[in-house]
Amino acid sequence: MPKAMPEPQPEPIPHMAPEEFRRLGERLLGWIADYWTRVEGLPVASRAAPGDVLRALPEFPPEAGEDLAAALLADLERIVLPGLTHWQHPMFFGFFPANISAPSVLGELLSAGLGVQGMLWATSPACTELEMRALDWLGHALGLPDAFLFRGGGGGVIDGTASEAVVSAITAARHRALRALSESSRRDAAGRLTLYTSTQAHSSIVKGAMVTGLALDAADRARVRLIDTDPAGAMDADALARAIDADRAAGLVPFFVSATLGTTGATAVDPLASIARVLARPPEPRPWLHVDAAHAGAMLVCPEFRSPAAGVEHADSFTFNPHKWLLTNFDCNCLWTRDPASLTASLSIVPEYLRNAASDAGSVVDYRDWHVPLGRRFRALKLWLVMRHYGLAGLRAYIREHVRLAGLVESWVRIEPRLELAAPRTMNLVVFRPTPRPGESPGATDARARALLDRLNASGKMYLTHTTLPPEVADGPPRFVLRLCIGAVSTREEHVREAWRLILDALE
Repeated sequence: MPKAMPEPQPEPIPHMAPEEFRRLGERLLGWIADYWTRVEGLPVASRAAPGDVLRALPEFPPEAGEDLAAALLADLERIVLPGLTHWQHPMFFGFFPANISAPSVLGELLSAGLGVQGMLWATSPACTELEMRALDWLGHALGLPDAFLFRGGGGGVIDGTASEAVVSAITAARHRALRALSESSRRDAAGRLTLYTSTQAHSSIVKGAMVTGLALDAADRARVRLIDTDPAGAMDADALARAIDADRAAGLVPFFVSATLGTTGATAVDPLASIARVLARPPEPRPWLHVDAAHAGAMLVCPEFRSPAAGVEHADSFTFNPHKWLLTNFDCNCLWTRDPASLTASLSIVPEYLRNAASDAGSVVDYRDWHVPLGRRFRALKLWLVMRHYGLAGLRAYIREHVRLAGLVESWVRIEPRLELAAPRTMNLVVFRPTPRPGESPGATDARARALLDRLNASGKMYLTHTTLPPEVADGPPRFVLRLCIGAVSTREEHVREAWRLILDALE
């Protein structure tokens, strides 16, 4: 008889013991807190050349586990920090902000430590119901109508980004538009659905059209319409009406309009009320109105800054990113809708392994039906802690101070003859450029603007970004302009004054 093979013996698994985790965690928390205090002394933008970080890392992973306590902090200093552009630096004025705060970081740590998978109410009721309450809290803080809140028959969900949220909104709008048609005409109509947004809308809207099959690529305009703007960069509602009428006459089915509250280039605000009136015209079905307030939504916590949102009560969905300008670290996008039934019907699928009594009874919210991913982490914790720590009064003070500082920069640009405002300021972004010299070509002025930006960023003392404004906003050919956005958590008036001094010194 052959001899029995010996049973394989278990190999040791080097899990980190709780006490070791505690010691290393305390050291890492200390390192992070120290980073926050010393970041102001670091160059704002990374000095790394392409491949520097790769060359500092071993090509292959370690075969045996390492003692992280012995080497991790040194590697953070040697490899990671030199490869960072410091978004939390008080002199970071580029893009839109990527806020963090201590309560938010603690919430992220809690989420990771608890390790909840919140795809269903049943998989962790607290994960779902705390998110529902946090979204109602925040929607109330923004002044959204009750129809967008769970208590008013709507509801909200935390996504990763506004790019994810627009895919969900397009999917819900498509579902609603096709369900409004007779069953026999739905399949044909699906190929004639048409989407609208402005030329200044974020690229995520066109990408959403690509993801949902409305466009083959970014240049495909068969069923995507980019509507012209007015001189302030806001969507022209009359141009939208003409485009919709022309498409209907051609047999197409307008079904989705994305309006922007705070465009990326110059924070222009689309006229929501006028757009809503265009969409309310017959015939049915009325197109879905989505409002992308990814950055600017944060300012709505201040009642005096809510006028740009006039008409939001007519929208079907509204989204913004607390991870931009509301002290909540990435990623945290909030999407609200007045029509959760269309959203969940367009995204719900129930395999047997996800069935449970609470879901079958229809008595709970299952967030897996509110977006594309099935799995989801406990992101509401960080938003909950931020609102509890700061309170609405603290959040308002934070936004008001950044708007005040932007107003200072705007006033300085107005009286500096070598610079000019390139677009109206609507919130915490100032868009400016060198003043054209007599007889100077637009291209030459643009070259001076590029050179100014390069000099400022190369200094390591501050960081700006740029955009190109379209002819209707630039009052002529497209123009290269500089963007100074005040939104870093640690930025104070002294930093803004220093940035202005650096700008003046760098002018030709």
